[in-house]
Amino acid sequence: MDNKPKNQPGQEHDYMTTNQGVKINHTDDSLKIGERGPTIMDDHHFREKMMHFDHERIPERVVHARGSAAHGYFQVYESMAPYSKAKFLQDPSKKTPVFVRFSTVVGFKGSADTVRDVRGFATKFYTEEGNYDLVGNNMPVFFIQDAIKFPDLVHSIKPEPDKEIPQAAAAHDSFWDFISLMPESMHMIMWVLSDRGVPRSYSKMEGFGVHTFRFINNEGKSHFIKLHWKPLTDMASLVWDEAQKAAGKDPDFNRRDLWESIEMGNYPEFELCVQMIPEEDEHKFAFDILDATKLWPEELVPLKKVGKMVLDRNPEDFFTETEQVAFHPGHLVSGIDLTNDPLLQGRLFSYLDTQLTRLGGPNFAELPINRPHAKVENNQQDGIMRHHNNHRNAVNYYPNTRADGKPKMAPEDEQGYVHYPQEVSGKKIRGRSEGFKDHYSQATLFYRSMTDIEKKHIVEAAWFELGKVKEMAIRERVVKQFYHIDADMAKQVAEGIGVKPLEQSEVDKIQQEVKAFQENLWSGKENVTDSPSLSMEKVKKADSIKGVKVGILAEKGANVSTVNKLKDWLKEHNADAEVVASQFGVFGDELKVDKSYITTASVLYDSIFIVDGKESIEAMAENGDSIHFVNECYKHCKPIGLIGNASEFLENTSIRKLVQANGEGNWSDKGVVSGKEASDDFFSDYFKALAMQRHWGRSSKNKVPA
Repeated sequence: MDNKPKNQPGQEHDYMTTNQGVKINHTDDSLKIGERGPTIMDDHHFREKMMHFDHERIPERVVHARGSAAHGYFQVYESMAPYSKAKFLQDPSKKTPVFVRFSTVVGFKGSADTVRDVRGFATKFYTEEGNYDLVGNNMPVFFIQDAIKFPDLVHSIKPEPDKEIPQAAAAHDSFWDFISLMPESMHMIMWVLSDRGVPRSYSKMEGFGVHTFRFINNEGKSHFIKLHWKPLTDMASLVWDEAQKAAGKDPDFNRRDLWESIEMGNYPEFELCVQMIPEEDEHKFAFDILDATKLWPEELVPLKKVGKMVLDRNPEDFFTETEQVAFHPGHLVSGIDLTNDPLLQGRLFSYLDTQLTRLGGPNFAELPINRPHAKVENNQQDGIMRHHNNHRNAVNYYPNTRADGKPKMAPEDEQGYVHYPQEVSGKKIRGRSEGFKDHYSQATLFYRSMTDIEKKHIVEAAWFELGKVKEMAIRERVVKQFYHIDADMAKQVAEGIGVKPLEQSEVDKIQQEVKAFQENLWSGKENVTDSPSLSMEKVKKADSIKGVKVGILAEKGANVSTVNKLKDWLKEHNADAEVVASQFGVFGDELKVDKSYITTASVLYDSIFIVDGKESIEAMAENGDSIHFVNECYKHCKPIGLIGNASEFLENTSIRKLVQANGEGNWSDKGVVSGKEASDDFFSDYFKALAMQRHWGRSSKNKVPA
């Protein structure tokens, strides 16, 4: 029987409506006071749309379901009093407890860690004034400008509702159909297709607050700010082939790395940095500072280092801590305030609303992981999961005399929270500022700031993603969007996915239109055409191997002394190693074998080290798993260490023959470090190779079978 409700005569139409059947004439912008004003509570369509989205899945998070977390502390370098009156930013001797949750965005709780995706980077500061949440990502921009589009974005990227596939992936028609029609997403797409979309570990990626907030000092002076987390090690990413294989070999790759690093004492460390723009310079730059699809180039707005965060303790219970922690961008302390960023404005409603379903009621702040370290006292009562009485016996209202007027209001000089007195005026409209309509300039800036290998990875990522799209019209629309960013990139992508490149006359027309629009919009404003800070390769310091994991290949007869020397050396430099052999127990009690070839893979290590020993080398030369292990490591441009006669093993592989055939010179030129013994000189060279992470100059790598 057809149970669908029947339309009454005259009700047949194809228009979008509210859940009450009211036709909608605009669902791309939330209701604001003026084009750049705050979102207002009158917007019943936004609230209904977002409320339904927030509650459509229980109990796991709708997004950021798969997470990993750690405890730690934050310590400011110097008082930030000239800029913010927040107490946790004043005293360099004080450690503020923190809890940080890293996550993927799209996949369900059981999905793999290494999928191409944005990574959540959310920090809860347990300050003396109350909890402050910095809820960000590992990318500084976002797909959309207005929160009202968030349900559409997530619906498009989640598994298609009719068949519930694909899982944790954007490589399908729905997502790219949506993106092809949303030019405001182009900047974020460049970031997602870049190496940032497949981080090697949570400790080797940046974090960003994404939105524009405010610092306010004791004199009431306001600065617009953006907050960043910078890892104290170099950033590192997987290559796409690694990411896919790691998802099968160890779907908990990033989660395991975080846990084991902390257990070993290799604590992840990040510096909190801030970009600041004085209130009077709001319109100085060739981008709208309230647009979440735009970043502030560091070359125009330099970073100021604020303090350091150290993650030094793993959770005791995953569910009660990592799963039940509740973040909210509206959890603020005095000295930090909001702006009219329309994406942020929507999150202020959505995050709070989501917790009601996910955690069962309004008292989620009483769960131990969410409970402030500061005193809580108010007149709220009852409700599901109520554990604490925050009011005074019989008195649960204000004002009162029966409890001597307590809890009383805190004056501003006692850090009573007061919002910045921003002037607001304008008509009540659905719209957006003209400056928000520049969708391509920063996408172009990002792409053209990359090195050649990073550009190559972006193109190859687009080949994979769009190659999975079945409808050719969608592929064509995306490629046309790419022509607005960079014509050469668009042509390469087109050729790789079977789309006919545009005629030069059409390309010229597109670029002329983009240029004319941008020049008209930003004439006389400060801008840059190259930003080296956006490139992971250009900012690499290559001065640390902290967190590196080496796979030591050895069989019976291997030089155990070499293995122990290497392990001790790596430990001194806050790195780690595992012994990999054809099977467990080949060394008896002499040496522990950590993994066999059947239980691990080269993609789970940052480098491979082949130990000397005649019998061991001969056994490896006859073992296809050993050969594949090394071939794959070479193909992924990772360092390889060789001691003594270990070089003989590689002399018989296709790697050496290809290197010689291509005239590529010495092993060391390509990150393959060999030595007669495990000497100080050898370890010095090996350190340099490890610190470089990847050796992209291996022109023969694509000919290596792996």
